[in-house]
Amino acid sequence: MPMQQQKQIETETANFLSQLIQINTTNPPGNETTAAKWLAQNLQQEGFKCEIYESAPNRGNVITRLKGTGEKPRLLLLSHLDVVAANPAEWSVDPFGGAIKDSYVWGRGALDMKGMTAIEVMALKLLKRNNVKLRGDVILAATADEEMGGIGGAEFMLQKHPEKIFAEYVLNEGGGASVSTSTKTVFTVNTAEKGLLWLRVKAKGIPGHGSMPETADNAIARMNKVLSKLADFRSKVMLVPAVSGFISELSKQDPTLKTPLTRILENPQQSDAELAEIEKSAPAIADEIRPRLKMTITPTMINGGVKENVIPSECWAVFDCRVLQGQSTAQAQALIREQLADVGLDKLSFEVIQAQEPSESTMDTQLYTTIRNVLCEFEPGCGVAPVLMAGGTDSRFFRRRGAICYGFQPLRSETRFGEKATRREHGIDERISLENLVFGASVLYETVKQFLA
Repeated sequence: MPMQQQKQIETETANFLSQLIQINTTNPPGNETTAAKWLAQNLQQEGFKCEIYESAPNRGNVITRLKGTGEKPRLLLLSHLDVVAANPAEWSVDPFGGAIKDSYVWGRGALDMKGMTAIEVMALKLLKRNNVKLRGDVILAATADEEMGGIGGAEFMLQKHPEKIFAEYVLNEGGGASVSTSTKTVFTVNTAEKGLLWLRVKAKGIPGHGSMPETADNAIARMNKVLSKLADFRSKVMLVPAVSGFISELSKQDPTLKTPLTRILENPQQSDAELAEIEKSAPAIADEIRPRLKMTITPTMINGGVKENVIPSECWAVFDCRVLQGQSTAQAQALIREQLADVGLDKLSFEVIQAQEPSESTMDTQLYTTIRNVLCEFEPGCGVAPVLMAGGTDSRFFRRRGAICYGFQPLRSETRFGEKATRREHGIDERISLENLVFGASVLYETVKQFLA
C-alpha cells in the first residue's frame, strides 16, 4: 500500500476512534444511542444507509450494509459500542478524552472495542470507495450492552431483527492479536470461547452484638470459608481443540519452547510444571495458555455488614466462573456446591446472575483459509493459530444460530518475546497504536475483499 494511502488511513481512523471514545458509553448504564447516532451520521456522509434499533431507551444498535450479488454468503463485521468503567484518578490521561499522542490513541474502548469499530468502519469505507465488486453482502453492526452480557445488544437484534443482522460468517473481537516467540510472530484467530457462569452465593447467619461474637452466627465468617474453599479448588485440566491447535502451532514456530509445549500436548495433567518452565523465558506465552486449560472460579464482588458493632446475618459474594468446551454451566454449579458441602449448604443460597454455554466454530472454512493467507501476505513467515478466548463475546449468540464466528482484530504485538504482557483491555491507560490501526484496517479490508470479491 502506498505511503500516502497509509497516512490517510491512519489519520482518518485515528480521528474517528478519538471522537468515538469521547462519547462516554460506560455500561452500566451504556447510553449507546448517542454513539450509534454519531456513527450513523459518519457513515451517511459516504452514502451508507444506516438503521438504529433500541432495545430500551438510549440503548441503541446501529446497522448498515454493502450489498453483494448473493453468490456468496453474508459476512458480518461486528463490534460493540459500550465500554467498562474507568477511574480518571488512575489514568495518566482523561479516559474519555480520546487523546492522540505518542503515536497512540488513548482512552477507554481503544482496544475493547471501539478500536475494532474504527477498523471495521474504515475497511467498509475502503470497499465502497474502491468499488470492490462483492459477491456477498457485508453487514456492519455496532451493538449495545456487550459488557453486561449482550442481552440488550446482539441477542436483542437476533431475536427482534434477525433479517438485519444475521450472517453466515461473523468477524468479531477476541482474536487477531499476535504472540511473539523467540523466532516468529504467531497471529491468533479466536475460534472458540469459554462458557460463562456469574453466580451469587449468599451466606446466612444469626445477628448479634460485635462485642459478643460467641452469641451469634457470623455470616462474614461463613463467607470467608466459602472464599477459601473456592480459592483452593483446582479444576481438572482439559485440552480442547482450539487450545491444542494453539499450542501445536507455537511448538512449530518456536524451537526453544518445542519440548515443554509438546509435553503439555502429550500429558496435559503435567501442564503446571511445564508452564512454570515456560514462564522463565516466555511469561506472556505461559499467561496465554494457563487459563485456557481449566475451568476457573474467581471472586469479583463481596458485600456484608450493616454497622460497625453488629455481627451480620447475611453476606454475599459474586463469582465469575468460566467453563470449557465439554463442560456445562449446570455441571459447574454442581461442582461448586460439592466443594462447599462442609461449609453448610443449608446456610448458603445460590443465584445465577447469568449463564452462557461454551461455543466454538470449525477452522475448516474458506474464511479461515483467507485470514491465514492474508496475514502471511502482510507478515511473511508468520504462524496463524486458533485460540480459545477465556472471556466471552457476542459471537456465542450467532454460533447458536449456526453462524461461523471468528474473533479477528488484527494487531501486531507491542510486547517483545520474554516480556510480561500488559493487559490494557479493561485496564489503566488503555490505548492502541496508530500503526496497529492502519495494520488492522488494511488486513481486514484485504480479508473481506478476497473472501467475497
